[in-house]
Amino acid sequence: MADRNPSFQDLIADLSGIITRPGRTSNLIGTGIALDSRQVQPGNIFVALSGGQWDGHQFIMDAIQRGAVAVVGSQPLRDVSIPYLQVEDTRLALAQLSSAFYRHPARKMTIIGVTGTDGKTTTTNLIHSILQSAGYKTGMVSTVNAIIGKEVIDTGYHVTTPEAPMVQELLARMLNVGITHVVLEATSHGLDQKRVAECEFDLAVVTNITHEHLDYHGNYENYFESKAKLIRELAETSEKSTGNPRLAVFNLDDISCAPIQKLLNEKSLSTIQKISYSCKQPTDFYATDISTSFEGIAFLIHNQDEQWVIKSPMIGSYNVANILAAFSACIEGLRVSPEDAIRGIALMPSVPGRGERIEMGQDFTAIVDFAHTPNALKVTLENARLLARGQVIAVFGSAGLRDRAKRRMMAETSIQLADVTILTAEDPRTENLDDILTEMVDAALKQGGVEGKDFLCVPDRGEAILRAVKMAQKGDLVIACGKGHEQSMCFGMTEFPWDDRIAMKAALAERLGIGGPKIPYLPTRDK
Repeated sequence: MADRNPSFQDLIADLSGIITRPGRTSNLIGTGIALDSRQVQPGNIFVALSGGQWDGHQFIMDAIQRGAVAVVGSQPLRDVSIPYLQVEDTRLALAQLSSAFYRHPARKMTIIGVTGTDGKTTTTNLIHSILQSAGYKTGMVSTVNAIIGKEVIDTGYHVTTPEAPMVQELLARMLNVGITHVVLEATSHGLDQKRVAECEFDLAVVTNITHEHLDYHGNYENYFESKAKLIRELAETSEKSTGNPRLAVFNLDDISCAPIQKLLNEKSLSTIQKISYSCKQPTDFYATDISTSFEGIAFLIHNQDEQWVIKSPMIGSYNVANILAAFSACIEGLRVSPEDAIRGIALMPSVPGRGERIEMGQDFTAIVDFAHTPNALKVTLENARLLARGQVIAVFGSAGLRDRAKRRMMAETSIQLADVTILTAEDPRTENLDDILTEMVDAALKQGGVEGKDFLCVPDRGEAILRAVKMAQKGDLVIACGKGHEQSMCFGMTEFPWDDRIAMKAALAERLGIGGPKIPYLPTRDK
């Protein structure tokens, strides 16, 4: 980062949608950008965001008391004691200010954006592994963590893209250590809330756009448009000395394919190149001869002229699509050699909490997976059916304050595909857990499930995993879905420490009568 922070005038030089400007700011130097008044440090510029549960304008006085030297907001305020800048869109202003504060780091690197309902974290990690194998100095920002060289940084409890100040700070740190390529996972919330605006994307990879987050977006069309922002931003990327691939990579097998192709025909996006991949039909890059086992997956990738043998230690045939997405983007967009791409794929193990096997010496298979959408649960259980020599026992819930429709859809899917379904808690937040589970039980019954035989309802997630482990027989497959790598579970407004992998190990240890961790506490244990 630069030795001296930019002036306030420099920060707002390219700011969009300015309505009113404050006077007497020529000597004002900010020490950082803050969106939470509780985190304001002396010299910070406070951006008052509106929306959600809070209105940041209500906390301007608190920010000033903590040392803010200027405020940016969207409301017409006159009684602010420090310089106040009114803008049309504070979310966009936050991203632009953050980028300017760190002197626009994304303009000096190649930025690969990955979005989608399912598979985006795995695809992000695959691209990172391929680029590293090819010798590129590569950084990564995912919903799990950020990687800068050998440093691994936790980006938060739950899965979403970090806020713009953190994103831009991470990019600046990467640039400072010589990183040239960054793979950035972009969620629909992150795109819609402009957390990744000013990231100057060069490549956009869309894994799929299925049923998720409709509580926030309202309908599939709005959800699609949020994801589509990643593709639209390719056309807005600044010219870079390293070149501008402006390439969109998308899944020909997904329901989003047709609207993406229609989007790319828009005149404003005429500079964007496009390629597709498929597990089912010939296209730019496609897969055949797929085989899967507990040792990994193997298949052939084809394009018009060549074919390559791919082997990966990741389990699950659904990862074929993720590998195709990463391979296509790197080969076509970044000119990585096929040999380097193949090596990078082979070197990447499973992403934590994604199809992660838990081994404690048991005679059945135990897996923790992040599948938390109807589509992800469907493909995960279909894969489990292929791998299991006995029964498939699935443990999962559905989050509170999120899309209610998927509760029924996931319960129905599991009744169809699993031998035993155990419905349990998954971040009920301020919703009543019993009400959530009642909806899921009702869907299971209407699908033909018999409670006590085809499915159980066990509110405490630790007890649910323990019940699954205790009923498993030799050759069965127990899979806990929905939490994956996450390190907490939310009840009310409180985040309780939680890790499905620890809970699974604890349950296995108890069944086997060996030493192991204890199942983490959740408040449902007291009921």
